[in-house]
Formats: sequence, C-alpha cells, structure tokens
Amino acid sequence: MAVEIKSPEDIEKMRAVGRLAAEQLEMIEQHIRPGITTGEIDRICHEFTISEQGATPAPLNYRGFPKSVCTSVNHVVCHGIPSDDKVLKDGDIVNVDVTLIKDGFHGDTSKTFFVGKPGILARRLVQVTQDCLYAGIREVRPGAHLGDIGHAIQTLAEASRFSVVREYCGHGIGRVFHDEPQVLHYGRRGTGIPLKAGMTFTVEPMINAGKPAVKLLPDGWTVVTKDHKLTAQWEHTVLVTDTGFEILTHRQDDTIERIGTGVVASGTGTA
Repeated sequence: MAVEIKSPEDIEKMRAVGRLAAEQLEMIEQHIRPGITTGEIDRICHEFTISEQGATPAPLNYRGFPKSVCTSVNHVVCHGIPSDDKVLKDGDIVNVDVTLIKDGFHGDTSKTFFVGKPGILARRLVQVTQDCLYAGIREVRPGAHLGDIGHAIQTLAEASRFSVVREYCGHGIGRVFHDEPQVLHYGRRGTGIPLKAGMTFTVEPMINAGKPAVKLLPDGWTVVTKDHKLTAQWEHTVLVTDTGFEILTHRQDDTIERIGTGVVASGTGTA
C-alpha cells in the first residue's frame, strides 16, 4: 500500500484548506437550532464555501452525492443527505460533515452539534465520541502504527459502554478525497502500517449508544444504526509531523485540556 508523503508546499496548502473547513463548522454552529431544516444548513454552507471562502464543496456530485455537506441526525451514522423535509427538533443531535477543495487539496472535518437542550445520553455520547477522536489523534507520531489509533478509540468507547462502527473509517486525504491509508477506529496496538512524517489522513470515529451494527438505506448513501439508537461522530484532518501530530482542521473548541499536553494554539502537538 503506497501512502503519499506530502511536500512542505503540499502541507501549506493542506493547512490553508483545513483552516477553511474548520471556519465553516464554526460559522454554521450559530444556525443550529430547533426549526431549521438540514436543507437550509446545506444551502448556508454551500453559499459560504463559494462566496466567502472561494472554495469548492467536495461532496457535491461526488460519486453522485447530491448536496454540499452531509447532515446526520440522531440514529444516522454518516452520509445523511440534507433535505427541506428534515426539520431539526429540540433535543436532536446532528453531525455536519464538510469537505472543501482549495488549490487542489481537500480539508475534511465534522462535528456533532446539540439542537436545543440535549438529553443525558446524547450529551454523554457526544462527549465520549469527541474524547475518542482526541484519544486516537494523541497516538499519531512517526513510528506509531495505524492500529494504535484504532486501539485507543475502541478502548475508550467500550470502557464507556458504547460501540464502534466498523464498516466506515478514516482515510488518507490530500489531492484525493479518499486515499490510502484506511484508518480503522478499532484494532490492536502495533498492527497496521507505521506512520511517517508527511502523511495526512482523517480520524473520524463513529460511536453508537447501542450495538455497532449499521445498515445502508435504499438511497445508497444514508447509513443508520440497525437498532435505531443514537450515534455520534467527530472528525479532523491530521498531519504526521517529525515529532507528533498537527490538527489541520483545528477549531477554537479544540482546547489543550481536551486534546492533551504538548498541544499549542495552532493545533500542532507532540505525543
């Protein structure tokens, strides 16, 4: 399996598009409220991408996907298609997944938002899923293995009595939207390819409140939990640096306290 090592020039472009993707999630948060439709979320993000950021929404028409972002509500695991018929209600949770293209490179990130006041289970699930994201990212350093990332995520999720979705995973990213390597969110330490400085990939755990089983709906995109229990996801695009990791889609809510020691404001860090 050949995994591309990014040049310094490539990395600068990845940083730039990563900042735009992060900025978009920060922008859309103010619009997440009861009564808004997922179709309206999509339109706001699309217009912001084109008019304000001078970028391209990568999901639009990608393998036939009809919208500019994915909106996955409650028991929808991933790839939810925005719709004017889907009205968000108080207590819902919604993952908004954005990927932008700028200067030939992709930036991919997602966040699960609370709609109004969440229930106790929803709040705990979303919190644990974000912690799983950070647990996986903290494993990233040259010489570590892909399995170390999955092991850290699986260990935390199962200790919290949640389950890890296995059919969908993180992926290499750069000029190509979905590239090698595949980044599983479960596994054993010391397995998988060793990480090298210059690799870029996403870490994007999908954590279920119930069992891990999922199913694909007839639209060919929307993935839901088989038991219809809640699910959450968080995602960042990550660079392997000479000493650890850099979160290329770092946002203001990614604090040192949450990610771990050694992380500075720019989103770089050492493990």
